[in-house]
Amino acid sequence: MRTLTILTLFFALLCAIATAQHKPRFKALAIAETGGGHAKFDSVAKIWLNKLAIDSNFTIDYITDTKPITKAYLSQYQLFIQLDYPPYPWGNEAQQAFKDYIKKGKGGWIGFHHPTLLGVFDGYPMWRWYSRFMGHIQFENYIPGGATATLNVEDASHPAMQGLPYSFATRDQWYTYNKSPRGHVHVLASIDENTYPSTVKVKMGDHPVVWTNQHVKARNIYIAMGHYTELLSDPIYTNMVRNALFWAVGK
Repeated sequence: MRTLTILTLFFALLCAIATAQHKPRFKALAIAETGGGHAKFDSVAKIWLNKLAIDSNFTIDYITDTKPITKAYLSQYQLFIQLDYPPYPWGNEAQQAFKDYIKKGKGGWIGFHHPTLLGVFDGYPMWRWYSRFMGHIQFENYIPGGATATLNVEDASHPAMQGLPYSFATRDQWYTYNKSPRGHVHVLASIDENTYPSTVKVKMGDHPVVWTNQHVKARNIYIAMGHYTELLSDPIYTNMVRNALFWAVGK
């Protein structure tokens, strides 16, 4: 009887260890539109993220609009990933839940490309709080067809920039804004517009493309690059995204 009890306890201990080993490190939520000009990037990004989730032992759920978002819904997740989802077609409850999540640091956030599409679009007014979150900016223009440019790392000590060269070339459909967000956000990387092809006329001068807002509790990072699928085959880009993701979630 004593032997049976010892074996039972030993088996229970093994089960507890196995459960602890397989428990996800964290849960992430990703939002992306269906269709549109960014669908190809989003599809490839999901494949990349799913592989990263398996390799790094976390789970990731996907939604295609903000209807499910409430404070209770977001409380399940330690990381919110905004894959090319714009800041304007959000319902009021979703807006308030997201604002609460970011301001109170209930989880981390990483946004790609589309979150700075700030302005009046498709009959929706501009979300003023979100504009301040993105550095008090408003979308102004973009480079049709994209352009390759040199990016300069401005804070090599930041965890998201670890292992990156001090400058590197990247192609994207760069957005411009009514003003630089610098002064309201901490800039991690910016474009050297002098390296644009000579045919590119859409410029804004001081042009940050990777930054974090240190005026909210949530760890957050915005990455302007998120239009072309080849980005997910670029080891510099994927290293930055991996760094940013684990920094934002605090892992």
